Amino acid sequence: MNSKERAFELDFLRGIAIVMMMFMHFSYDIRYEFGCDTFEYLNSGWFWTFVHPVIIVLFVGLSGICCTFSRNNFKRGLKLLLVAMAFTVVTSFITYKIGIDCLILFNVLHMLSVSTLVYALITLIENKTKITKDQMTLVILLFGVWVTMTNNYLDYYYDGVTDNMLLYPLGFHISGAPSVADYMPLIPWLGVFLICAAAGRVLYKEKKTLFAGAGKKVRAVTKPLEFMGRHSLIIYLVHQPVIYGILYVIFKLLGKI
Repeated sequence: MNSKERAFELDFLRGIAIVMMMFMHFSYDIRYEFGCDTFEYLNSGWFWTFVHPVIIVLFVGLSGICCTFSRNNFKRGLKLLLVAMAFTVVTSFITYKIGIDCLILFNVLHMLSVSTLVYALITLIENKTKITKDQMTLVILLFGVWVTMTNNYLDYYYDGVTDNMLLYPLGFHISGAPSVADYMPLIPWLGVFLICAAAGRVLYKEKKTLFAGAGKKVRAVTKPLEFMGRHSLIIYLVHQPVIYGILYVIFKLLGKI
């Protein structure tokens, strides 16, 4: 895509989400991994009620919008699923062999990969049938709303009533499930993904930026975050080991560990 037409605002917003996530993980490591009595906001209700959901919705929502730009969501989804499964293998080894609790069974990577494949299947059905694009957009929106609202029923009716781990990705609270990090089930987040995908189909029909008139000064300010947004997957994969490693060296030199 021509750089002037690229929807830079999506990269910019994803870059903001990346920075917020990195700061949150940095704070967590300082406070809980290295035992410093700081970053009290991690214990506050306002952060987990208002700020943390914004970070997650930005990631999931922007991914939903961006999948409407892709020519091959099956390929994208499968690639991301392979990365997610590798994440599970590595964190399983670290947890059970090294003794550092960081097990990840179904996190944002798993959820986004499956959601992308679901959207790919929906568009395949759209292309193989006589349903119009606008009709399918409405179907995607309504299905997304239904999935999101289903979360309330899961919490109320099915909290810990099953030990079937096959239901784990959906959002069921499994009795006897291992302790994991960054759990993000399909319910409700697949719903958020699809709602935003429907929005993307409407807002980005031309697959171009909505802010074509943004001046050079504006773009000069947004470019660093745009860069981070374009490389969000790589940053997501490496940022935590890098942050933890740097902090470990610092605290080791200070004699704190």
